[in-house]
Amino acid sequence: MTSGASSGDMAPRPQAGPQMRASDAERERTAEALREGVAEGRLTMEEFEERLDAAYRARTHAELEPLVRDLPVPGRPSAADPAPAAEGGWAGRIGSTPTSRTGIAVMSGFQRKGRWTVPRRFTSFVFWGGGEIDLREARFEDRDTVIRCFAIMGGIQVTAPPDLDVHVGGVGILGAFDHSGSGEGSPGSPRVTVTGLALFGGVAVERKLRKEERRRLKEDRKRFLAERHAERRELRAERHEERRELRAERRERRRSLDRRWTDD
Repeated sequence: MTSGASSGDMAPRPQAGPQMRASDAERERTAEALREGVAEGRLTMEEFEERLDAAYRARTHAELEPLVRDLPVPGRPSAADPAPAAEGGWAGRIGSTPTSRTGIAVMSGFQRKGRWTVPRRFTSFVFWGGGEIDLREARFEDRDTVIRCFAIMGGIQVTAPPDLDVHVGGVGILGAFDHSGSGEGSPGSPRVTVTGLALFGGVAVERKLRKEERRRLKEDRKRFLAERHAERRELRAERHEERRELRAERRERRRSLDRRWTDD
């Protein structure tokens, strides 16, 4: 993020509810619950295929929830639902030496992303500028981390993976400090507290999948669509063959009737 964000862009988003738009991660968690259901014999293949198709087509939480309501697994979609931590779990990503303790941008921008190490206390400040703090591939100095964000006539974007424990407590004055990214993480996750002040600017905290998880979801979706396409093509071929046989049967009946009339 290299430019300031307006207060309108950083306006707090509505809380998750039935009509909230579903994300790719939520659709995939529902699909995984359905896969477990069919593997355990709780769903037939016909039910599984029908629900899986509906899951990938779903646009809102209200469309996803009924698909796993009768399964004894935590499949209901939620931004706080944990996803597996990358690279063998969180234990291997806690306890490193921090690479940066501050991020400052005055009429400019800063970025902290990729495989960097977050300190116990990280302070960011932007004035007429923008900052990006991406925690998806990061390591952590300690299990408890505080990220302080101060945005004056500018914007700061904090991006966290779905399985990170995040708590937002900042304040917006004539600006916005977005709390919608708050939520519990997976077991063993570091605890990250985002606090600070947005004055005539904004701080946005949101959750996004890691790159490898997005790639996996895209590949799974491509495979699913390819399988569905192959099934539909096979079904069309079967129907075409049935129609061809039916037409041949009708022709044979007409010939038989014509022969009977001729004989009479």
